[in-house]
Amino acid sequence: MEQRDMHVIGRCFGTAVLGPRGQLVIPVEARKELGIDTGNKFLVFCHFEGLGLILIKVEAAEKVLNIISSRLDEVAKLVKESKATDVGIKGEGNRSE
Repeated sequence: MEQRDMHVIGRCFGTAVLGPRGQLVIPVEARKELGIDTGNKFLVFCHFEGLGLILIKVEAAEKVLNIISSRLDEVAKLVKESKATDVGIKGEGNRSE
């Protein structure tokens, strides 16, 4: 797998089993590497069309929102440019020579 794909997919730390009380144990390697400690709170999101979860530390939420927001700005700019190009192409077809 290419290094670029690792950002998209993420790193696999192993498996976790959901206990009878709905608790999930995060593998120790993940807790150490990501600085996860007892009492940390997480936002929980659905991902992969309902096939998975994403956990984000609450204190990191602002950083995540900034990343998402910057990407939305890029997409909005591309959409705006695309619409302007579409108008230009349609306008050229209506010219009389």
